[in-house]
Amino acid sequence: MQVLSLVWGILAILGMLVGFFPCFGALNWLNIPFSGIGIIISGIALGTAGEQPKNSSIAGLVCCIVALFFGIIRLVLGGGVF
Repeated sequence: MQVLSLVWGILAILGMLVGFFPCFGALNWLNIPFSGIGIIISGIALGTAGEQPKNSSIAGLVCCIVALFFGIIRLVLGGGVF
């Protein structure tokens, strides 16, 4: 579950970076829910880790939060929200 969290976070960051290109700004409409689901998966992975090292789930959680935050900022600045 922790590896899934990390992979999900990396894919969210890649989607965010592609969404920064001018013609692909609409991709943020798909990446924001994708990042939200990643936050939920990372939270579950972090909660169920027990005594295992939690580095992968924390990294996935941070990546998804960063992708969500910058995706929303990109939509607001690009005029996709208002």
